[in-house]
Amino acid sequence: MTHTISSAYHGNSSRAIVPVDGKCLRGSYDRNQGIKALQLVTAWAAQHCLTLGQIKVEDHSNEITAIAALLELIDVTGAIVTIDAMGTQTEIVRLIRTKKADYVLALKSNHPTLHSQVKNWFDAASANNFEGITVSHDRRVEKGHHRREKRRVWAVPLSEFAGLYQQEQWLGLQSIVMVERTRHLWNKVTYEVQFYLSSLPADAHVLGNAIRTHWGIENQVHWTLDVTFNEDKSRIRSGHAPRNYAFLRRMALNALNLEKTLKRSLRQKSRRASMNNDYMMTVLKCFCQ
Repeated sequence: MTHTISSAYHGNSSRAIVPVDGKCLRGSYDRNQGIKALQLVTAWAAQHCLTLGQIKVEDHSNEITAIAALLELIDVTGAIVTIDAMGTQTEIVRLIRTKKADYVLALKSNHPTLHSQVKNWFDAASANNFEGITVSHDRRVEKGHHRREKRRVWAVPLSEFAGLYQQEQWLGLQSIVMVERTRHLWNKVTYEVQFYLSSLPADAHVLGNAIRTHWGIENQVHWTLDVTFNEDKSRIRSGHAPRNYAFLRRMALNALNLEKTLKRSLRQKSRRASMNNDYMMTVLKCFCQ
């Protein structure tokens, strides 16, 4: 069963960002029936904090198939679709481009040859401070929640690479991106480097914003569903019930995000709606507009 919640995410922005990511409902397994925990793939409209749709990862399939099926169902025309490394597949790239959208896809070791080639190229270019190379650079520092994060982004046009491994299979590929993250936590410092493939021009500011926005689906959707709606702890596991309740939670999250008059947390807003019929109607009217 597939649920498409909304496609009206474009608003006034011609470059909406649509992160696509998977989530496991850990409490939905049934050991006695031999049923594994439900896996869902969700598409999210970052600008409006709205879930666009969800689809189940079938038992004998994987997230790659589910991502493609979900993208077929929603309108992503003109958007920037961001997906983690699992969705970095040439077939998904073709689908995104066919639907007249752009992509920013994480490149990790599931493509070992291409990942190694890109990493070695950036290592050599960084050692020479990108001398003689057309490169766009962006640097950001963010503080909050007792941590400080420094991000540096380098975006390089595909033409600067002397031919990447099977690059013709990545339809519309224009730029390769390196992101360097340094996080200063209260008790430690972490450092990581990640690479991305994109059909966008090599603009580090635009690409860095899309990459950063992708993690909103983890922080504002998946984390909220677990903390506010206790999704991971739910033991609903019979028939279609886990998928249907997951759909209802996302509808509720959409409705609460759309209601702006009460300046409270989502948990407080949901409790107010459960105890106050007038406020519940206000939330529902926002959702139905």
